[in-house]
Amino acid sequence: MKRGFNSALPAGAAAAVPDPARAAILCAADRIMAGEWEMLGVVRSDMKAPDWFHDPDTGRRSDPGTYAFRVKHRDEGAVGNVKQVWEVNRLQHLTLLATAWYLTRDDAYAERVDAQLRSWWAANPFLSGVNWTSGIELGVRLINFAWIRRLLREWPGAADLFEHNDLAVHQIRWHQRYLAAFESRGSSANNHLIAEAAGQLAASCAFPWFTESARWRRQSAALLEKSLRDNTFPSGINRELASDYHGFVFELGAFAAVEAAAAGFPVSEDCWRLLAAMADGMAALVDARLRPPRQGDSDEGRVVLLDAPEHNRWPTLLSLAAGLFGPLAWWPPVVPDAGRVLGMAVAGAPRTVTGRPDARPSRFADAGITILRTDPASAPEIWCRCDGGPHGFLSIAAHAHADALSVEVRHDGVDILADPGTYCYHGEPEWRTYFRSTIGHNTVEIGGRDQSPQGGPFMWAGQARTRQVESSAPQTVWTAEHDGYLAVLRPPASHRRTVSLDQAGRGIEITDVIDGAGHAVRLAFHLGPDVTAELAGDRVALTWPVGPGTASAWLDLPRELSWSLHRGETGPILGWYSPGLGQRTPAVTLVGSGQCTRDSPLVTRLQFPEARQTDGFSASGSAAGVEKPKMGPVEAIDIQAEAR
Repeated sequence: MKRGFNSALPAGAAAAVPDPARAAILCAADRIMAGEWEMLGVVRSDMKAPDWFHDPDTGRRSDPGTYAFRVKHRDEGAVGNVKQVWEVNRLQHLTLLATAWYLTRDDAYAERVDAQLRSWWAANPFLSGVNWTSGIELGVRLINFAWIRRLLREWPGAADLFEHNDLAVHQIRWHQRYLAAFESRGSSANNHLIAEAAGQLAASCAFPWFTESARWRRQSAALLEKSLRDNTFPSGINRELASDYHGFVFELGAFAAVEAAAAGFPVSEDCWRLLAAMADGMAALVDARLRPPRQGDSDEGRVVLLDAPEHNRWPTLLSLAAGLFGPLAWWPPVVPDAGRVLGMAVAGAPRTVTGRPDARPSRFADAGITILRTDPASAPEIWCRCDGGPHGFLSIAAHAHADALSVEVRHDGVDILADPGTYCYHGEPEWRTYFRSTIGHNTVEIGGRDQSPQGGPFMWAGQARTRQVESSAPQTVWTAEHDGYLAVLRPPASHRRTVSLDQAGRGIEITDVIDGAGHAVRLAFHLGPDVTAELAGDRVALTWPVGPGTASAWLDLPRELSWSLHRGETGPILGWYSPGLGQRTPAVTLVGSGQCTRDSPLVTRLQFPEARQTDGFSASGSAAGVEKPKMGPVEAIDIQAEAR
């Protein structure tokens, strides 16, 4: 079969990339060329010639000659931090270098791509070493192979690197043979299976060089569409209920669909409709700064790097989605970038998808997600995510946390009541346990137990069932309850929570009702890393920086509990925030301890007096006409000094 690569970017696509995106891409590419790159919180200094088996986090190096299915990739002693190893082996940094060549025609970028691809292909023969142990990694690599070849199409050495290079041809076929033979099943039929199908579809369309290519294309297209349906609620929310994986799965589906369209084998209209629903879900969930919720696990997974990477991937995903489907009138503004320009150059005109929502959704009942937010005209935005849905996806709910009835609250995109995040997957079990625990979220722990008992780093021995209670005020009030403690405590106990947003008064009230008696109770509120807190009895003064000034809020806590403040503690672990995988920073956690008492609701009030010094608010942190909550003489806190 004659080999070639016919899916080209049209003339003028490079010129259409906005100047800010171009400048950011070249800055990032030059950093890679200099040998430095940050991956999952670790700055690597070996990017001129990476060691494909070295973990810079632990310093360990796995044996490249070990048969793949004998590699214990979850054993940090054997391979180091496998996420660090796999991240560089996704080769996304080479796609970024190829983008830099496409924009500049500077051959130094292409030559570096050439050298590192040849190095990778030679160092990783079929089924040898840690880089052949997980199908998701192969799927992501295949999509990047396709984009690297496309971006380098006009470089004189491109054909010799790919279709005239027997080793490259073998690698592309080996990757697809692996995915065809070792399909993820059972509890792994989540984002892993979608990545495998997406990579297989993209490669069989971009590189139709093999006798199996047509069969692989048909099978992977069907598998991708089925898996996307299985993994997505009708509302468009990903069933893993881990926000980061929603974006990752959308990106996988979008790039596979774009590749199929370019090859003349488009996915079905139902598949495009599902991808549009996922995009609209993302647009509905984000806050004023286009930040998604921090629900469940996050490993900052990306598929293709056509733009300089940011910790928040969602603006780039929304930009791509806006190109593919067109933004609806209620969407937040998104800035065009290279991914949108280049993706649309391959995909063609935006697709018309019917049935999209006329107004911004606030409730996703099937996923149990409710967003309470102030009216856009009432800036700065108060944004509150309420968790009242299923525990997670499939029997082990791998990426779920024990966070039923938890809340996140942000003020103008700043974490106030924060979801602490994920921090790690492997190697540090005590930290993995904490960041998944009930006490590690803004909810109630009863009897010293997690609502859902953990059965391993990616397993659960039981799953709390949560039920949302309908409210007559869907934009401002949310009520839900869960049964996680009914079967494990004697006497049994249940937890019901109501969250109310006061639009006019710019405050949030959280009411917790525990139906049970005699058990120890801990109610936790985790603050964002930028928030400082002064606790006096049951009242907390909160402050955080805003530009050259500060903002403030008051948190009135239930008097029935005894309150303590924790920050950066390790015995036991408490008071931490993870901005990304492999990263943690001390942050304040407020813990109220006491006993269950029937018919005695615990009421928490969070009040924002809008302390924006730059917007005409007083230095004391109170808006004109808004009375600052009064504190007793023992509770007095010098907020003016904090502001100064």
